[in-house]
Amino acid sequence: MSSIELTPSQKNILQALINLHREKEDAIKGEDIATQVDRNAGTIRNQMQSLKALQLVEGVPGPKGGYKPTAAAYEALEIQQMDEPATVPLTHEGESIEDVIVDEIDLSSVHHPELCRAEIHLQGSVRDIHEGDAVTVGPTPLSKLVIEGTVDGKDDTNNIIILRIDNMVAPAEDPEH
Repeated sequence: MSSIELTPSQKNILQALINLHREKEDAIKGEDIATQVDRNAGTIRNQMQSLKALQLVEGVPGPKGGYKPTAAAYEALEIQQMDEPATVPLTHEGESIEDVIVDEIDLSSVHHPELCRAEIHLQGSVRDIHEGDAVTVGPTPLSKLVIEGTVDGKDDTNNIIILRIDNMVAPAEDPEH
């Protein structure tokens, strides 16, 4: 598992992009990010090139264009912040599981959406979780990412469950309605 090391300025920009994107669910203009992090738009454009190279950001062409965070962007920020095992809720077949801690969420194949899998590393036993079960992980502490999926496999020894992701949502801060 390679965790991407971001510079503080990349982190800020990514965080700003994620926050803006959560508010407006649309591609975000470089200028808006620049305003948010108090940098000039040229700096943002340069940083975006490197974030695109890391596959954390996708550029959206056209007049309505701008930047969007990829699933990996949420993960990169999440990993930076999850030094403390945070309590990420885990729901199994609709029941909340109290005695496991989600250690890491590895969205290993976000670059292949058709193979969208998440590896969930747990502290606590995965004995009672079986293939085909419905599991929801999240919201994560930082990006409030919620992953709903079906168990596709598990590794009892290392307490890892593999989810086939059915839905991945990072909710808007405050819904309009």
